[in-house]
Amino acid sequence: MSTRALPPGPALPSFLQLLRFRTRPIPLWEECARRYGDCFTLRFSGTPPFVMFTDPAAIQQIFTGEPDTLRAGELTKYFEFLLGPNSLVLLDGARHLRERRLMLPPFHGERMQAYATLIRDVTDRAVGAWPVGRPFPLYAEMQAITLEVIMRAVFGVEEHAKLDALRQRLVRYLEFTNGWNALLLVLPALQRDLGPLTPWRRFVRNRTDVDELLFAEIARRRREGTSGRTDVLSMLIDARDEHGQPMTDAELRDEMFTLLGAGHETTATSLAWVFHRLLTNPEVLETLLRELAAVVGDGPVEAQHLGALPYLDAVLKETARLDPVIHLVGRVPTTPMRIGGRELPAGVVLAPNIYLTHRRPDLWPEPTRFDPARFVGARTSPYAFFPFGGGVRRCIGAAFATYEMKIIVAEILTRATLRQPERYRAHPVARVATVAPSEGMPVILDRAAA
Repeated sequence: MSTRALPPGPALPSFLQLLRFRTRPIPLWEECARRYGDCFTLRFSGTPPFVMFTDPAAIQQIFTGEPDTLRAGELTKYFEFLLGPNSLVLLDGARHLRERRLMLPPFHGERMQAYATLIRDVTDRAVGAWPVGRPFPLYAEMQAITLEVIMRAVFGVEEHAKLDALRQRLVRYLEFTNGWNALLLVLPALQRDLGPLTPWRRFVRNRTDVDELLFAEIARRRREGTSGRTDVLSMLIDARDEHGQPMTDAELRDEMFTLLGAGHETTATSLAWVFHRLLTNPEVLETLLRELAAVVGDGPVEAQHLGALPYLDAVLKETARLDPVIHLVGRVPTTPMRIGGRELPAGVVLAPNIYLTHRRPDLWPEPTRFDPARFVGARTSPYAFFPFGGGVRRCIGAAFATYEMKIIVAEILTRATLRQPERYRAHPVARVATVAPSEGMPVILDRAAA
């Protein structure tokens, strides 16, 4: 693959570019945009060159191109050990289309409304346990809430003993895979059992512990049936493809891990950024509180309230514009193609850069200003605003995540008065797959309604 004619980019060695991408991506993006414009090339050790795009016309070409010639699954092959070989994220072509069709129904329309009370109750219990008058990390609390929602709404586990066992095993697994261990284990050379204290042995043990519970639950539901259940796992057990075939146990297990990875860390991180933006923009917070008072009153938040809260929707979108938790998506062309007026070879990564596109001044006037009003009553282009990705690879849980966040934010704001410590200044910190606010985003609870 000849890459000499690729768009310009930094001359740093590829391992230093990778280090900057993994540790301080935002300065890297901003430097490249200033120097090279709306298209540039980055080279990371162990991967093909990444050609970054911020022009909506080029991004539209990438998102609407033929899936057979613009593939995404192989980009995530490094995470097969985390998600499993049957994960929707790793698939391309006909298999990706089959799995996506099977997984879409639980995340849309009326089915999601069944989760409103569950999400609200989980949030209420969390708020009731928060300390009053002293700082605590809101990010960890958002992680706890989103994990509980996943265990009950997605995995469908309700019994206290099973919930406790699953929670303990998932927390252990997530703590291990959300840390630097996961970055090390991406390297095939380290995916070896070299003793009880090595990362791979510990990862396999944690993964096996969760597998045991999941496979037992899948077997029980197949045996006893899923009548009356509304959780995602039960719906997927009942789902059939166009040939009448169900998902296998291994496929179900891998998609549960995929939904865990996509719905826990990313949603919790998004919520932390939402509260950061609200607590540092008092006029926006006051406008949202007025809307909530008019629609929800003293609460509780109900599913029917959500459609009457346009400013809340705008707050979530404006936060996702300024603080996208994932900064880029990618496709790998199987043949040479012309994108954005540039001839590009097969095998490079075409990467729409979410962070930079969301801050283009020609698309977003005063791009660094937090202004939810820009989204009220407005229709945005899916090639200028795409926090959940785009095309046939758009995040399958986007609607569920947005629904969940609306309930959590509305319920917390109707029950609690929060503020940030005076000396705290949030800055973005790169984690394994997301960019989160620093120090766990400490907040202080001044008041909580009973």
